[in-house]
Amino acid sequence: MTVEADKPADDGRKLALVTGATRGIGAAIAQRLAGDGHRVIGTATSDQGAAQISEALADEGEGLVMRVEDEASVADAYRQIEDRYGMPLVIVNNAGVTRDNLLLRMKSEDWQTVVQTNLSSMYLVIKPALRNMMKARWGRIINLSSVVARMGNPGQSNYVASKAGIEGFTRSLAQEIASRGITVNAVAPGFIETDMTAQLEPDQVRQMRERIPAGRLGSVEDIAHAVSFLASDGAGYVTGETLQINGGLYMG
Repeated sequence: MTVEADKPADDGRKLALVTGATRGIGAAIAQRLAGDGHRVIGTATSDQGAAQISEALADEGEGLVMRVEDEASVADAYRQIEDRYGMPLVIVNNAGVTRDNLLLRMKSEDWQTVVQTNLSSMYLVIKPALRNMMKARWGRIINLSSVVARMGNPGQSNYVASKAGIEGFTRSLAQEIASRGITVNAVAPGFIETDMTAQLEPDQVRQMRERIPAGRLGSVEDIAHAVSFLASDGAGYVTGETLQINGGLYMG
């Protein structure tokens, strides 16, 4: 899906870019930011996914194809966004993939796919918007990590490495641009109720719940609330942080 060529009248709303917004956490974040008064561009990997986002956001934004691991795709998407709306002042890096396996059995392409999609995409998606944020002396960058970045998880060395890298990247970039009024933070969800967990066996869900002091899985709204705060003016003195949202599963 492509955005239209005509640029709308400036209505004073900040533009927010949310990657991986088709479903689950990304969709909840896109809806929450739209409710907060942002104009939202949500990304998907297909035209069908982009159309689904556009339908969900209605007049509050639209969907756009962006493959975050592909530099040409990111550049093309940004050209469309800038032509239509200008550049985003809020970026939420939510898109990510898993290719789980024990390292002994993991294929090279499974390692590369996860690291490029989850971690290298930080560079590709954030860099084009930085100059405009610095000019505006205001910006919010929020990167989705995971509780396993701190805990580790067998069979996910590629995914865990990518999420731990996101947290280090977040701290470093935060130090580079804090003086320009731009904050960079990460959100690390624990076990969250999504389409993926809905496919698990009841016994698996029970075992997960028993590990969580709060006694329940998190909701996608729990994550969206946190992102909403970090994207707000009220979070202007919070930067370089990773906010753990896991019901007490990991404290540290």
